[in-house]
Amino acid sequence: MTSVQPVPFIEHACSEQQACHTSAPPLLGAARLYPAPIAAAAAISLATPLADVPGLTPRTAADLATLGLTNVGRLLAHLPMRHERHEAEAPIGSLQVGHIVSARGQITATRLAGRRGKGRFEAVLMDDSGRLDLVWFNQAFMHKKVHPGMRVIVQGTLRTYGQGLQLANPRLEVLKEDAAEPESRDERLRPVYPASEQVPSRTIEWAMARVLPVGLPLLEDHLPEAYRRDRAMPSLADAYRMQHAPESEDEVAAGRRRLAYDELLMLQLGVQMRRAYLRSHLRAPALKMSERIDAHIRERFPFPLTPGQESVVADLVRDLTQPVPTNRLIQGDVGAGKTIVALYAMLMAVASEHQAALMAPTELLAEQHFASISRVLAGSRVRIELLTGAIKGDERASILARLGDGEIDILVGTHALLTEKVRFKSLAVAIVDEQHRFGVHQRAALRVKAEDERSTPHLLVMTATPIPRTLTISLLGDLDVSVIDGLPPGRQPIATRVVPPDKRAEVFDFLRTRVERGEQAYVVVPSIESDELESVENIRRELEEGPLAGRRISAVHGRLSPATRAAAMERFRGGSTDVLMATTVIEVGVDVPNATVMVILNADRFGLAQLHQLRGRVGRGDKPSVCVLVAEATTDDATLRLDAVRDTADGFKLAEKDWEIRGPGELFGTRQSGAATFRVADLSRDIDLLQMARRDATAWIERSPTLHAPAEALLRRRLFKAFGQTLGLVDVG
Repeated sequence: MTSVQPVPFIEHACSEQQACHTSAPPLLGAARLYPAPIAAAAAISLATPLADVPGLTPRTAADLATLGLTNVGRLLAHLPMRHERHEAEAPIGSLQVGHIVSARGQITATRLAGRRGKGRFEAVLMDDSGRLDLVWFNQAFMHKKVHPGMRVIVQGTLRTYGQGLQLANPRLEVLKEDAAEPESRDERLRPVYPASEQVPSRTIEWAMARVLPVGLPLLEDHLPEAYRRDRAMPSLADAYRMQHAPESEDEVAAGRRRLAYDELLMLQLGVQMRRAYLRSHLRAPALKMSERIDAHIRERFPFPLTPGQESVVADLVRDLTQPVPTNRLIQGDVGAGKTIVALYAMLMAVASEHQAALMAPTELLAEQHFASISRVLAGSRVRIELLTGAIKGDERASILARLGDGEIDILVGTHALLTEKVRFKSLAVAIVDEQHRFGVHQRAALRVKAEDERSTPHLLVMTATPIPRTLTISLLGDLDVSVIDGLPPGRQPIATRVVPPDKRAEVFDFLRTRVERGEQAYVVVPSIESDELESVENIRRELEEGPLAGRRISAVHGRLSPATRAAAMERFRGGSTDVLMATTVIEVGVDVPNATVMVILNADRFGLAQLHQLRGRVGRGDKPSVCVLVAEATTDDATLRLDAVRDTADGFKLAEKDWEIRGPGELFGTRQSGAATFRVADLSRDIDLLQMARRDATAWIERSPTLHAPAEALLRRRLFKAFGQTLGLVDVG
């Protein structure tokens, strides 16, 4: 069954102050494609149940309801997934192979072949120009409906069979002997709808023919006529007509362009409205910066900043020294040094006598950030604490009290930082790590950590999973973007190999030789379930009893207590463990220069970004490193992922490849981005349309920051219905 999500700006398109009337001009050129419209009852609206629409039977309405198509608006919003070109009816001798054709003639012979019930029914259709063979598979009952002497019209995709022409499972209309034959049918584009076994596309098409005449006039347009004309856009009603009853392929394209633009424009208006509100209504602390503060911060760092890091630090200094709230995305490939850049911003807050927070998506990553930052700040007067869901009781109460009193300078944590009880005395900088795992809701929640409703911290979000530019523009349009180019000096290239599972013993032998040279290694598995063959503990026992007998092996996974995980990680970091068995909890944040081998078992189960992140755990020292992907790809997507990781170490190229393989809906679904998925727009093909929508939305919000002009009432209402919650527009008012 197909789940239907109505287009936001169609379901309740009539304004509350006016009635929805049904009088309207005819459907442009669509009348010839559909039956004559049935007279509509009075007061039909987009919310009218389909059972109340004249011409639709209760049975049809009930069937459509199984697809979520319960009223006029929802049916209109159910757009075709494609259009089939049906050729004009023609003599058999002139039909074109490969096309959907229509022909009429006389049945001259029939035959039932194969087993009764499961057999096939064959018939021969003749006209003055030639012969056409018809076959219905698994439809033996057709022999009771079709017999020689009948005149019929058939329609289907024409193929060659043997020396002749054939239609398989064609649609058939029997022409009554005592009635005048209908006129020859013209060429047309037929919509094909998302459907189900119970409700085929033809049923939806039939219902749409009866709803369009009364439904389209109800669609009030939220874009002014002059605005549409400047962009060569049809009206909203015309756009829907062009999808459901197109006259030509050009109309299909024009209607789709308008509806896709509407989706992109709505999102961009919401993003820009939120951005304008934050900049005009909220204030963030203007942090101090001087040569002395800069030098003091850099003294804490273990190495000089790279040119890429310097460029981003310059962006941050320019932003953070202003009272306008910063909203910046920091992108960098695996190992590019984002944490140090984030620490620079946090230390700017501390130097200005404010507080900073760093939030990670998992407890393990929060623990690793806390450990690494603590090492950098060892011996300083900066007070840093860790707060996760695992910290409870008196220890948690103490942290919260000291945080509120300003006795903690930097707080590192997880989602626990978003709870109401976490109150800062003066939060100036909030940093979210791994942006793709957080949504707009979480980003907005970090802004309400001050007593003054108009005060908000500067917000920085970081990701080691580079994001394609089109996604950055569309889903993260409320963020300025900085990119850390390049890697720290001394990083070694990582050789990546893909090997089949039957070579696993050889992989483990290779791993042993590297460990015997004094190097360390990771072995990653996709599951920790005890009944899974590839679980952490099972593989650990296999290695301890076999190729790595006598070597020191530790295990880390998400079910261990924080203290146990931290101890295992510290042993590995300190060199007292040779091999670290792990799940993807080590995907990010682990930095052990002596680790040179990464073995990923069942690598075909991991996403492309995960594989790249895991590979980035090695190659951090001065020794050559290797990543071995043990996998047997069983799907095309898995093969593409493995080939991509093997062939390039460039995270930005891999992000684009991931985009190609999975598409934006998979990469940034509702939970990750906080934005609704698109039903019409396709970011991989509508880049120009997206950029136009971004420009238009930016200019529109500059003119009208809250869309409160009377002429914008409908646009504003539809915008808030579509994105009011997901983009946090409720604050805007």
